[in-house]
Amino acid sequence: MDERRWNRAVITGGAGFVGSHLCERLLAEGCEVVCVDNLVTGSRANVAPLERHPGFVLLQADVTRTGLLEGIAGPVDLVLHLACPASPADYLRLPIQTLEAGSSGTRAALELARREGARFLFTSTSEVYGDPLEHPQREQYWGNVNPIGPRSVYDESKRYAEALVTAYRRTHGTDTAIVRLFNTYGPRMRAGDGRAVPTFIRQALDGEPLTVAGDGSQTRSLTYIDDTVDGILALAASGLPGPVNIGSDEETSMLDLAQRIVGLTGSASTVRFVDRPVDDPAKRRPDTSTARRELGWEPRVDCAEGLKRTVEWFMRSLVPGPGA
Repeated sequence: MDERRWNRAVITGGAGFVGSHLCERLLAEGCEVVCVDNLVTGSRANVAPLERHPGFVLLQADVTRTGLLEGIAGPVDLVLHLACPASPADYLRLPIQTLEAGSSGTRAALELARREGARFLFTSTSEVYGDPLEHPQREQYWGNVNPIGPRSVYDESKRYAEALVTAYRRTHGTDTAIVRLFNTYGPRMRAGDGRAVPTFIRQALDGEPLTVAGDGSQTRSLTYIDDTVDGILALAASGLPGPVNIGSDEETSMLDLAQRIVGLTGSASTVRFVDRPVDDPAKRRPDTSTARRELGWEPRVDCAEGLKRTVEWFMRSLVPGPGA
């Protein structure tokens, strides 16, 4: 594996949950960072401490706007394209913007990388596997996606973007890579973003029932943010085109997750079962043999430790309700 070091990176969606951690890590490694974010789902608070750093620039703008990235002056040797609403609550609220982020947004970021001769990395998702019929999911699996279902705006945005990234590599020789991220969690998630971990923690701290979809038997493989960042940067530093799965091998049911969070928060909350969303995957776990073999990557933070750190961060950040 190559051990490339970066001088200047552009990170689209850099004020989001995962993006802000990448900004922080690259700055710590001596790389200058241009963070591009329209702050529709990202937050300036995520990168506020970084704005004092001389190597950091926040460009508040929409990556899908024509010609936006063409105005970034100076050399760039790494482009990380994360800009896209990522939680179901966000992409169902912003369906057109989600599709545009995967299409015109990805093309704009690719054109920047092509112009600069930069390494380009696209953050795709386990959602490209849909409600998988193969378990665990290998990168070679084509998926089981409903192209017109409610989740399709996100799933197909990412699938189209993967095809576009691959076309740029084949047609223009652009140095591209695709990473497929499985469910990532940790500090800086928005309490109201609709994903299971922050939702359960907020409900537990407010003394509300934890709303578990269906019977709670559906599973996810939860990956702590530090491990996800390690995997993204390991793929960026390699010469691999991907796609490469980055995710935990530890599979957790939603009911078990809710019960763990109740225990970690010391809450008196109970569990309330609600209708399961349309096309909600029954199982989700990556085959990570490619990442282990080619990148030397493996998750280091297990679910128990990661949830403990995340709950502690939320307890410092949120004011609990009277029933907690």
